[in-house]
Amino acid sequence: MITVMVFHEVDDVDHWVRSPKREEFFGPLGMTVRTFVDPDKTNRVGLIVTVADMETLQASLSTPAAADAMKFDGVRPETMVMLVES
Repeated sequence: MITVMVFHEVDDVDHWVRSPKREEFFGPLGMTVRTFVDPDKTNRVGLIVTVADMETLQASLSTPAAADAMKFDGVRPETMVMLVES
């Protein structure tokens, strides 16, 4: 399994934290997700995602379902940064 950290900004942190979309999206793909918020920047959030392989994660993030989930969660896709455990 590969561990990936993902950082991005959202429109509303409280909405993002409560949203079921991450589990609905990542769960069926066999990925687990833990969420984090930045206490100093109210719109910055992060995830730790455990995935079987990067290709599956990258392919899944380029789907219309991912775009819909991000839109629902208020994710600002242009701010997304991914770091892979070394």
